[in-house]
This record gives sequence, structure tokens and C-alpha cells, in this order.
Amino acid sequence: MGHTSLDKIKALQKNPANVRNLCILAHVDHGKTTLADSLVASNGIISSRLAGKLRYLDSREDEQIRGITMKSSAISLHYASGEKDYLINLIDSPGHVDFSSEVSTAVRLCDGAIVIVDAVEGVCPQTQAVLRQAWLENIRPVLVINKIDRLIMELKLTSQEAYTHLQKILEQVNAVTGSLFTSKVLEDRAVKEERAEEDKEEGDIEPAECPGLEQVYDWSAGLEDSDDSQLYFSPDQGNVVFASAIDGWGFSIQQFAQIHSQRMGIRAEVLLKTLWGDFYLNAKAKKIMKGAHAKGKKPLFVQLVLDNIWSLYDAVVTRRDKEKIEKMMMSLGVKVMTRDSRHSDPKVLLSAICSQWLPVSQAVLFMVCDKLPSPLDMTSERIERLMSVGARRFHSLPLQTQELKTAFMQCSSDDTAPVIVFVSKMFMVDAKALPQNKQRPLTQEEMAQRRELARQRHTERLAAIQQTESGEGNGQSGSTTPATTPGGDNTIGKVSQEEEEKETFVAFARVYSGVVRRGQKVFVMGPKYDPAQGLRMVRIVSACLPPVPHLACCTMDSLYLLMGRELEELEEVPSGNVLGIGGLEECVLKSATLSTSPALPPFIPLNFEATPIVRVAIEPKHPSEMPKLVRGMRLLNQADPCAEVLIQETGEHVLVTAGEVHLQRCLDDLRERFAKIEISASKPIIPFRETVIRPPKVDMVNEDLGKQQKVAVIHQVKESDTLHLDPSGLVTLTTPNRQATVGVRAIPLPEEVTLLLEGSADLIRTLEQAGQAQREGRTLDMSTWTLDALMVLKSRLEVLLQGRKWRNAVDRIWAFGPRRYGPNILLNSVEGYQRPSVWHCLEREKGEKEGGAKAEASAIRDFDNSVVSGFQLATLSGPMCEEPLMGVCFSVERWDMNFPTQRTHLDSVTEEDSNSLDASVSESPGEAAGHPEASGKAGGAVDCYGPFSGQLIAAVKEACRHAFQAKPQRLMAAMYTCEIMATAEVLGRVYGVLGKREGRVLQEEMKEGTEMFIIKAVLPVAESFGFADEIRKRTSGLASPQLVFSHWEVISSDPSWVPTTEEEYLHFGVKADSANQALKYMNGVRRRKGLYVEEKIVEHGEKQRTLSKNK
Repeated sequence: MGHTSLDKIKALQKNPANVRNLCILAHVDHGKTTLADSLVASNGIISSRLAGKLRYLDSREDEQIRGITMKSSAISLHYASGEKDYLINLIDSPGHVDFSSEVSTAVRLCDGAIVIVDAVEGVCPQTQAVLRQAWLENIRPVLVINKIDRLIMELKLTSQEAYTHLQKILEQVNAVTGSLFTSKVLEDRAVKEERAEEDKEEGDIEPAECPGLEQVYDWSAGLEDSDDSQLYFSPDQGNVVFASAIDGWGFSIQQFAQIHSQRMGIRAEVLLKTLWGDFYLNAKAKKIMKGAHAKGKKPLFVQLVLDNIWSLYDAVVTRRDKEKIEKMMMSLGVKVMTRDSRHSDPKVLLSAICSQWLPVSQAVLFMVCDKLPSPLDMTSERIERLMSVGARRFHSLPLQTQELKTAFMQCSSDDTAPVIVFVSKMFMVDAKALPQNKQRPLTQEEMAQRRELARQRHTERLAAIQQTESGEGNGQSGSTTPATTPGGDNTIGKVSQEEEEKETFVAFARVYSGVVRRGQKVFVMGPKYDPAQGLRMVRIVSACLPPVPHLACCTMDSLYLLMGRELEELEEVPSGNVLGIGGLEECVLKSATLSTSPALPPFIPLNFEATPIVRVAIEPKHPSEMPKLVRGMRLLNQADPCAEVLIQETGEHVLVTAGEVHLQRCLDDLRERFAKIEISASKPIIPFRETVIRPPKVDMVNEDLGKQQKVAVIHQVKESDTLHLDPSGLVTLTTPNRQATVGVRAIPLPEEVTLLLEGSADLIRTLEQAGQAQREGRTLDMSTWTLDALMVLKSRLEVLLQGRKWRNAVDRIWAFGPRRYGPNILLNSVEGYQRPSVWHCLEREKGEKEGGAKAEASAIRDFDNSVVSGFQLATLSGPMCEEPLMGVCFSVERWDMNFPTQRTHLDSVTEEDSNSLDASVSESPGEAAGHPEASGKAGGAVDCYGPFSGQLIAAVKEACRHAFQAKPQRLMAAMYTCEIMATAEVLGRVYGVLGKREGRVLQEEMKEGTEMFIIKAVLPVAESFGFADEIRKRTSGLASPQLVFSHWEVISSDPSWVPTTEEEYLHFGVKADSANQALKYMNGVRRRKGLYVEEKIVEHGEKQRTLSKNK
């Protein structure tokens, strides 16, 4: 197929039924970009000879050097099947785990996906991740089993063994899809059960009508009823292609069914059903029979398909049998150029034959057009999910918003249809690469005009030279004309050069409804935009919007067709197409929802698999270039979906990335594209958490501890006249003005509770906002789904916090921290102080009387917020190395306040005054000082933001820190899960590297049919830098790890431990030379933060060698 013109693509865009938006998903190095090259070559954009070598869609230099894709990039292709013309918007995505955020941005814009699996390696960790992402976005996948040539050339499998191997790979992929499907069905069934129970409670169902309903519970019922016919991959369904993209061939069963039906006289439909499976050809009866495996016969797939490919490889690559090659080419009807047949590399001849016999592009594109849905086939389930952001459900949205669902379903390009666009990411393009700045080919008239101008200049220059030589008087005036022209040209050149150096952002987007036109004005919906509020205030898109929260207006300056490395300018784009939009950099940060209708809610946020965990502090080499660095980091933050840019309290500029490769790419981008200055990056800043544990029963040499640990712990806290430590661990602290005394005890939270709180951060934040609104006299509208989720969270906490010390603990929760939604709890154990619970808003929403609620609200004591602020500060930076706390419960058991001068005023505080005090509670600890208005509201009774408030905050913070130190304290390290594929001969070296870096192997299993082992391990993030390079060096490239952030884990060793018993001295030596891992990490963090580190600079002063000694 020749090169497709831009006009042809514009015409194809207008027919959404024949548009296919798809992305290529796979594990790293499974052949995504190579396959994309073959598809691009089918349109004549690149030479078919260069397909697989050029990697056309890897446009960045570092992508070409490393050989991996780092950015998802799109291209539009034309495919003709019979009389139908299709437009295929193809997005190539990365496979490396560090760039999984790019996969999320690609998947959101597509309706289907090509999932590629390596025939040797099979289903890998990232294959499972991309299948899960495709499932979560409700897009339909098709399968390409790639690199089948490796089964022939590397594993040396026979065609029968290869068939068995391919069957196992299909089973593995279907097992992943099946598990996702099962979990969804069971989830839906649980929701239905809950609804049925609610109806039963309301009296809709009589218990007599359903006797024994609760006695028998059949788990499989939901799975049996649900339709999974279109779910699994099977060659006979036409959603599987077998390929070798590097050799340029690929086929589906349909192709061989048509070929052999003509030769054998068997109907193509019969062959299609029997080519894959346990069927064989009975040569005598000339019938297809079942039971090939039982009778020891060759399956049809081996006999009719694989044997032909194996014999071709054997003749061309292994034996190089020219006669046999000639016969094969004759029977296949293939003609090869002489230079290909004489080439020294047999793979050149092989790809020349295969690309004509079984072109991979034809097989894949036919499958895509036949099996993947068009934009018109978008499911209502997917639309509802896209529009149900956060706690809101689709049925709870305004009616005008629900009506937009029909616009999605129709995918209409009428002028009346609302424009709906989703921007999944912003990417940067050189200004000189934009179509309007490119040099276009000159017409004949323009060329003639330029030629004439050049002749004139030449004659003028010759005349000027002759005048100077002859020495005539008017020589000077004559020479001024040509002299000024070049000067003018230079200035124009400088201006254009400056323009070229600028880089602009282009939004990577898709139109879901309506027609997008250049210069059109649209709304930009922020992530917290509420359509109900917007509909009340806005009717039309205009430049002067009323101040609607989280809604802005912007103009789409230019529209582009994405063609890999090139951009083509468009005037309009109809619905159902992928496009680039220019001019949104001021309105859109990373992703956004655009529409002409204010009824549209923002789409749900993108689902990122990788968590940004690797931090580095960045500074310019020359301090004067700091503004350039700040601007560069702002641009990087906008251009990268996963990178985060922070400015810490210390003033450091911190970059947070998903992993080592991602970090390196971000730093290169900062140096070369965004900041264009020399920068220096610190060593990675490793995040830790601090926690307390229950007193251990054995010491470092597994000896029984007895009471010595408790004694050692208690002596860590130095008592003073204002600080008292109880033997049970209760710390009592008095403020410097002696007006308040606080008693705090630290208790370790069960691990399950910590995990639950960490996973429910968004819910707890919503709960805190509701409580804040209630204290300020406002009401926060929460959906029933959010209320139900909060009730479930409360009940789960009640189940997990069992025992005598946790009695009624859930109702006594005062606050969560740090930042009011962290995994630590402040517990109210003060006798006689019945403050409202944090769950108070739930009870009110459930229909409690307002009078009772007000009376309860008035029970909040003065300075209640000061105690909470002190707790927030204490949990934000712990005493070990100023890192946040995790899994700690601080129980306030005493809180006495004594105001000798203001006693009379306290008694006369009215209910309204106390309510107004509560209303003026600040959101964050940093705002808890300097509010003169707040003290004025209280009628002069108690100054809740005066000096005493600050003293109480400091006292609570110090009491929490001392209570923390009175318990056995430990560091928690961030952990990666590490999956390594390695051969048996390098297994020992992999274990060696893991052991050296404090890794722990969880599982090791051999992959069936291969020599590969899969090792699953956990590795501290602190030890992971350089891990992948070291593994590759030690194993000569035969093992490659995939690191994904997993969880936080307590480091078992005590950082403050010193040897005391005789056994410990014998085991660890007098100095305890064997490194204490926790102490090493703790001192590293303290040193970075400029805190005091207790270490000896000189070990043995008398043993230092002098210069005379060295002579």
C-alpha cells in the first residue's frame, strides 16, 4: 500500500464506524515497537526493509540508545479490507515498569488493545499489569504471540513441542483474564446481595417468600449466569495472531483455513473450527477426526501450519538449501530480488519470502478491524464509570449530566452535539517541528521569483565591486544597498532562531462527542468540579465566566494529526478520533476534561500502576540560574504524567519519580530540554517511616530478655520538673506556664489497622472535611456510597481493634495524622471528657435530631484543636530522624487546665461563643497562630489562638515524642517487589546480588517448557539503586529485574541497640562492628537533614600513622 494522503485521512475521520483507536501493550522487550514498525511500513511511511530496525515510533534519542520505549506516541494508518477503508489510530506504549503511567494515558484514549506476549518468556509481570489496566478501562484486547522464530532458532523445539508450548501460553493469558472476570462478577454479586438485604429490611421481600435464603450460599451461581464467551483468547475466534515481527511474518488461523480449504476441498468454516484443538486429518477417510493426542497423531495445526513454517526456516536459515528454497518459492508464488537471494545473511532472504507469503501487517490489521470495537460501540458501563468520579455514582448526578450519556453512545459529529474531549497527557514539541513553522515545498512561481531576486543581488554586488575599483565618488552610496540587506536578513534570522528554540506543549487527546474546531472555546473541568453547581451558574462558554469553582475557559489554538515524529495541521476533528491540541498549556497541567457543556463532570483520574517513590534534590551548578531551574521543573512536571515536583520545608527542590530509569530520563530532560542548564542532583532521598512495636521477648542473639529491655527503654527518657515518665510508659508533661498538664501513652497499632488506614486515606480526608464543615456550621453533601464506605471502614476498625485496651477505641478516635488523614490515631482517654466522635457526621447524616447534635457539639473543650495540632506535628516528624510516623496510636489519658485569673470567664462562656470558637478552628497546624479575628469572636472569654495555645501545641508534641521514645522504636523501610527472570546457570549470582543488598527471596519457580526461572523477592528501596545494572553485569545480561513499590516493612534491628550482655559481646564484639542496618539508615537520614549524628570521627587516636612512619 502506498503512502496515504492527508486528505484521505481527513475523509476517513468523518466515518466513526470505520475508525479503530488502539494501543499496543506488552512487557518490556516483547516486540511492541518492532510490530508497530511493520504496521507503519504497510502505509509506505518507512521502508519494509527497515521495519524492526528503525523503531520509527521511538523518536527520542535515549529511547534509541537504550532500546526501550519511554513515551507513548501515536500514528494514524489507513487499511483497506475489501471495499471498506479503515482509519487506525495506533498508540505505541512503553513496557518498562517505570513508565507504566504512559500506558495509563494511552489506554484511556483507546477502545481496544493489541496485547503482545513473547513466545519464549510467556506471561510476565508487566503483561499481567497491562491486562489489568485494559480491564479497568473496559477496553477489548486481542492477542499477538510474537517471537515464534525464537522457538525454532533458540529453543530448537519441534513443531509438535512448539504447539504444546503455545497452548500453555494461551492458557496463562486466559487465566489472568479469567481471574479479573471472576473478581468482577463476585463484586457485582455482592452489591446485588446488599441491595436485596436493604429491600428486605424495608419490607419489600417477605421472609416467608424466601425460606432458607441465608442457609445455602452458592458462590458459583453468579459465574454460571454471566456471559464470558467474548472474554477469552482463542485462535478459532479470530482474536489471536501468531507472529515473528522481526522476520516480518504473522498469521491468523483464518488465513490458513482459506488456503487449505481450496487445496483439500474442505469448507473453510470446518477448518476454522478444527485447525486449533485436538483434531487430526485421517488421510484414508479424508476426514477430520477428534482425539489426536490420544491416538498419537499430529494435530491439524502442526500438520497444516507449523510444519510449513519449520521447513521454511530449516531450508533457508539452517541448511541454506537453494534447490529446496526455489521449490518453496515456486509453490508459494513468491518472487524475491536477486540481491536478497545472494545476501550473506539468510535472515534477509527469509524475511523477503515471509513478508510476501504471510505479511504480519495484514494479519494484525485484519484482526484489529474485525474484532476490536469502533467508537460507536462504546459500552454504557464504561461511560458511566468514566463519569462517576470519586464518591459520586452515575445515578446521583444531575439529569442533564446523565443525558450526556447518549452523546457518548451516538458519537455524533453534528453541530448540535456537545463537544466532549479528554486530554490524557501533555507532551512537549520543538517549535520548529510544528507544521506552521516547517519549510514547505516551493511552487514554480515562487522558485522563479527567488531566482530573479538572486540575480538582481548578484548584479548589484558586481556593480558595487566595479565602482570601488574605479574609485568613483558615488561608490559609497551604491554599496550601501547590498550592505543593508544582509544586515536585515541577519536580524530576521536571529528572531526566527529564537522562535525555533521555544518549545510548545501539545495535548494528547481524544474527541468523544461533537466536532472540535480550531479556535473553539471550551470549558476545562477541574478534578473537583461539581456539575450541579456549574449548571446553576453557567449556561454558555464565554471569556468572562462567573467564578465557578474548578471551572475554567480556554481556546484550542491549533489541532494536529499525530503521525509519530511528525504533526499535520487540521482545521477540525470529528468525534471518535485521537488528536493533538495546541494552546492548552496555561489551562491544563497533566490531564483534563474539556467540554462545551457545563453539565459534564470531570472523568475519573487515570489509574497509575507505579507509585512515585524515588526522590532527589536538585540544584543548579551556578546559583544565578535558579529561575531557569524552577521554570524547567515546572515544565517537566507538566510534561511527565508520573513525575512530581515539590519544594520542601528546607527550600530544596525535590523531584519524585517512579524508578531509576525514569529518574535518569527526567534529569536528562531537565538538562537538555526544559531548564537547559547544568544541574547537580543529590543522592536519592530514601523515604522511611518511624514506628513503635510491642516489647520484644528475645534480644539480638535470641536470648530471653526478661526485664532488662524495659529498664533500658525507660532510661532513654530524661525526667525533669515538667516531664514525668510512668513505669507503664505514660508520659506526663506540664506547659512552661504551669497552666496545663498532658498525659500521653504510645501504643503500637495492629498491622492490619495500619494497612487499612493507609488504603483509606481518601475516605478519611472526606470524613475530616465533613467534620470541619459541621464545626463551621456548614453541611457537606456526601453520596450514600461515601456514607456506606465510611460505615464499612468504621465497622472494620471495630473488628480489628479487639481486646481490653482497645475497648470503645473506635468511638474515642480524636483525630488521624499526619496531615489529618495518615495511618496514626489520636485517642481520647481523658476521664470525664465526652467530646464528639470523628464519626459524628455519619450519625447526623443517618438522621439524628439537630438539637441533640448541637448539644453534643458544645461539649468540645477550649484548646481542643491545640491538642490535635500538637499530635499532627508529632506524627509528621518523629524523634528518630524527623520522618513521618506510621502505625502509632497516641492515647491522651490526662488533660488538666488551670486558669487562676480567667476562671470566672470560663464559666460564663455561652453556647454560641463555644460554637463560634469551634468554627474558627484552623485546617492545618501551621495556621493555628496569629488569628486576631478568632479571639474576637469568642467575646473575650478564652483566646484559643493566643500564647497559651502555642505552649499547649508544643507540650502535646513533646509528650507524644517522649511517649514514642518510651516504647521500643523501629524504622520502617519502603520495599520493592522484585521479579527476576534468569536461566539456571546464573541463578547463584542473582541470589548473591540479592543477599548483598538485604533482599529476601519469597518464591522461585521454573517456567514450564523453558530453562527460565522466575524469582520473586522483596528488596529495600534504599538498596535498589544500581541493582538492575549489577544484576545485568553479574549475569552477563541473562537476568533482568522488574521493581515495583510494594509496601512498608519494619526493620527488625533496634537502631539504639548496644551490646550489654556477655553473649552479645562474644557475638558482636566490643564495638558491635557488624553493621546495624537500621542505625546506618537512620544516621544517613539525620546527616542529610543536618541533625546531630552520634559517631566517632577518630577510632583510635594513638594508632594513626604519621608521615615518618610511612617512609
